[in-house]
Amino acid sequence: MVKAGKAARKVGPLATSPSHLMHRALQLALDIYAEETGADGLTQRQFAVLEAVSLKAGLTQTELVRMTGIDRSTLADLVTRMTAKGLLERERSTLDARAKAVRLSTEGAARLEAARPLVEAADKRIMALLPKGQRETFLNQLAELAAAADAAPDAAKAEAKAVKKALKAVEKEARKAEKAAKKADRPAKPAKIKKPKLKLVEPA
Repeated sequence: MVKAGKAARKVGPLATSPSHLMHRALQLALDIYAEETGADGLTQRQFAVLEAVSLKAGLTQTELVRMTGIDRSTLADLVTRMTAKGLLERERSTLDARAKAVRLSTEGAARLEAARPLVEAADKRIMALLPKGQRETFLNQLAELAAAADAAPDAAKAEAKAVKKALKAVEKEARKAEKAAKKADRPAKPAKIKKPKLKLVEPA
């Protein structure tokens, strides 16, 4: 187990790479989680799904994606396997007939209850690696990153919508310019000459 305290800072580009450092931290956190929960325990993602479903029965897959942050395809496979293991039960959603909702089975509720103190012990071990004065700040920073991750899909949709709207505006202006250019190249029509009307005068 890594002891708390100031560690020697390594020199090099990886030492200042947030993505690399977060990946290393995640590996450490998952190792500690596995040690506390055991080989036969719930995985971190299984625990997250069961905990989310325990808060609200009848969650749809879309709601689970939003609550857990697990991508849709991974979550669909995870729910299928957890249902086969008897941890979850599927039913048709009362709000959307096309969607399937999930709820905790009796087995799932029991496994979740047994896992909670183990997960809490893992979290305490992880936090113990940091000085007490930094722990709250660390959690707040993690929460901010998680919020950014939650907002990313909506931001991406909004950006895509804005780009699509801008492209339509450009295409519209291009069509108008092309139409104006064609009109300018068209030869002018000759002016119509009105023939004078001749009035017949009868001889006196």
